[in-house]
Amino acid sequence: MRIALFATCIVDAMYPETAKSTVKILERLGHEVIFPKAQACCGQMHMNSGYMPEALPVVENHINAFDTDDYDVAVAPSGSCVASVKHQHPYLAERLGKPELKERAVAVGKRTYELSQLLVDVLGITDAAKQLGSYFPETITYHPSCHGMRSLQLGDRQLNLLKTVGGITVNELPEADQCCGFGGTFSIKNADVSSAMLEDKVKNICSTGASACSGGDASCLMHIGGGLSRTGAKPKTLHLADILASTMEETVKL
Repeated sequence: MRIALFATCIVDAMYPETAKSTVKILERLGHEVIFPKAQACCGQMHMNSGYMPEALPVVENHINAFDTDDYDVAVAPSGSCVASVKHQHPYLAERLGKPELKERAVAVGKRTYELSQLLVDVLGITDAAKQLGSYFPETITYHPSCHGMRSLQLGDRQLNLLKTVGGITVNELPEADQCCGFGGTFSIKNADVSSAMLEDKVKNICSTGASACSGGDASCLMHIGGGLSRTGAKPKTLHLADILASTMEETVKL
């Protein structure tokens, strides 16, 4: 397949290795990965904060970048950004009275997948060690992000992939379905509540005895990682894509 990489803002700016890991995984499976150069922010934070008219040119830019015949499917290592493309973009276009843009937004959304969705539902990956060569000899725990659970209905796709990585031990995270408190601009506008939620998440992660907490959203992992580092806790954070890209020959370091 010819797959378009939707890198997302935070991955591009803060965790470029995660984008590279996504490319490694797909190329390892024999697919061609392209990068639409016109892509930028998807507009999620604008819409989450209620700035609908201001989000319009940002959304239009994303649709223009990905509404082409140059690829088969698009993939992003981010549940929240994919949820925005699939749900918020058509909603915004409809709300602002742009039916043609809504039609294009729906078409782009149908071809856009979160990484585990693409791997499991489209490419048939069910055993990371056997099919991807994934190897990561550490004990981890797993945090499912809110958008992945609720907006995309990812279920256990990410967790099941992690459990099949060679050498890995996955310890269950208590209250895993509870939000980490990031929520984009929520963590700024409601800092005290966000910090309290993060404190609970950090305690639960530390209780597992894991060396790392993994997940599918760099934004959540950034928030959690900050909380862990400020307390001097042992666990690190590591994106799902980085663990799946890790092999016996090139094992990712914590």
